[in-house]
Amino acid sequence: MKHKYFLGSLLCAAISLAQAANTTLDEVVVTASRSEQALNQTLQSTSVITQRDIVESGATDVIALLRNQAGVEITQTGGLGTQSSVYLRGTNSTHTLVLIDGLRVGSATAGGTAIEHIMLDNIERIEIVRGNVSSLYGSEAIGGVVQIFTKRGKGEPKGSVGAGYGTHNTRKLAASYGGVLNDFSFAIGASKLSSAGVSAINPVIASSANPDKDGYENASVSNRLGYAFNANHTVEWSALLTQAKSQYDSSFGAASDTHHSNNRLTQWQVGSHNAFTDRWQSRLTLGQGVDDSSNYKNNLKSGLFKTTNNQLGLQNTVALGEQGVLLLGAESLKQQVKSDTTFSVMSRTANSLFAGYSADYGVHQVQVNVRQDRYSDVGGANSVLLAYGLRISEALRLTASTSTAFKAPTFNDMYWPSSFGYQGNPKLKPERARSVEAGMHYAQDGAHMDATLFGNRISNLIAINNTFTTMENLDEAIIEGVELVYGVRHDTIEVENALTLQNPRNAKTGAPLTHRAQTLNTLTVARQFDGGRIGFEWRSSGTREDSDMATFSPITLPAYDVINLSAQWKLMPQVELNARVDNLFGQDYMLVHGYNTQGRTLFVGLVAHP
Repeated sequence: MKHKYFLGSLLCAAISLAQAANTTLDEVVVTASRSEQALNQTLQSTSVITQRDIVESGATDVIALLRNQAGVEITQTGGLGTQSSVYLRGTNSTHTLVLIDGLRVGSATAGGTAIEHIMLDNIERIEIVRGNVSSLYGSEAIGGVVQIFTKRGKGEPKGSVGAGYGTHNTRKLAASYGGVLNDFSFAIGASKLSSAGVSAINPVIASSANPDKDGYENASVSNRLGYAFNANHTVEWSALLTQAKSQYDSSFGAASDTHHSNNRLTQWQVGSHNAFTDRWQSRLTLGQGVDDSSNYKNNLKSGLFKTTNNQLGLQNTVALGEQGVLLLGAESLKQQVKSDTTFSVMSRTANSLFAGYSADYGVHQVQVNVRQDRYSDVGGANSVLLAYGLRISEALRLTASTSTAFKAPTFNDMYWPSSFGYQGNPKLKPERARSVEAGMHYAQDGAHMDATLFGNRISNLIAINNTFTTMENLDEAIIEGVELVYGVRHDTIEVENALTLQNPRNAKTGAPLTHRAQTLNTLTVARQFDGGRIGFEWRSSGTREDSDMATFSPITLPAYDVINLSAQWKLMPQVELNARVDNLFGQDYMLVHGYNTQGRTLFVGLVAHP
């Protein structure tokens, strides 16, 4: 990656830092410790995408916003709605745990979450915790956690309606209504999106792929209801349903073949929040997350994979004196698989106990978390986190942490039938990780800067054996890197830069891990003006290793730079016009070898708040 990009970013930030005004990072987050704390006081590397960020971005899906976050890489096999994978801090895509309102919605067969189908119209905020937090959340959180929060009712009831149109005949309609009435809070929303898309596979690279456009359709609804019996006891219901149809290409078969998948993500939960005393708060939740996917070739069903995650959780937080908070909880997860592929085992359970202690002693901060997960098929796994913070001054903190984590094997890894080319291995052990990190954090007068060194060693990595007959715990990976995040808000100007330098590699061979760049950088600059805002994004990625789609031989994907623009205008007090241009200069690049990206796109939307 050309150093002048980073020098330009540093110069922009330095000028803005010198002009910083009086604002602070006072956002409250919960994902970093499972209890409320100010964003600038977390001991884990955490960032938040607020409702303001979502609105001002003009983006359509969650993927578009995650791409700008430090340490985040995303691959996508085509245009809007095609299969996507999230890589946090150079770890595998299956090492990122995605939660919706605290619940798992991922696939127990593939091991990931179909995050590409989650649209932003029903989302209130997104919290990203980078680094190993299995001690809080269990399996998959080796790289970190992305937690998505649906909208909740606030203030006087009000509604909004919106419509938009863009490149590739992309169309969107959305409506929402929510607020508080006496002791009730409510929020309901619905959206509909469709796009003609682009051809997912480049026919020059794979001549057997159908060159037609691969379209996408998405319909989503959400609702959230709450009732307060009094100030200390409330109950709440939330639900999110996303149904999508995604066309895609295959490099195998005839060029006339058509392929599409029907995908459904659902999540619901009911919870009771109780403050039994001034110091003891408790939360009991029951919920379900479902990933349901069916594939079709020439309109004939060719694959069904459905995962149902039934979840029960109890969490207690107890204030100990003025400084400390004790966390105690238990969770139960039952995963059930339904498929036209006959797995030798179709369900499993995981029971978990966790505890933690967080304290702020003025100059010193501490966080300790321990968790035990016991799976019915792979046995037990223990995870630990020890974190420490030292305040040098009101503006400057130093932090350090060490942690362990694990990831349970998927049903594909353990129970895949032998009739499909290779056989699953029920004797697999969980993947394990040991992580360390150290950080310096500055926040004062509207400016903030975070520098974090991190190291992660992952063992027992699951891979297919040399004879391609079964899965084994074969590999080991080492990931070392540094994240530099700095930004400022001054009057009408906002600047933010996120630079990640990392070295994800195979511990045995030294070879780089596929799909992961050594250099990532994102610069965002925005200017507010009377009645509107304009925004600029510059996203850069270094080269990445991949496999040639046609020959399966190693190949290096070129580095790329993408510039995006966004703008909002208030046409009248209740009506706003939004516009977003992605890939302004039409950069031709690939995230996965052989697969196209969307090219230059424009989307314009109108939102009314009657």
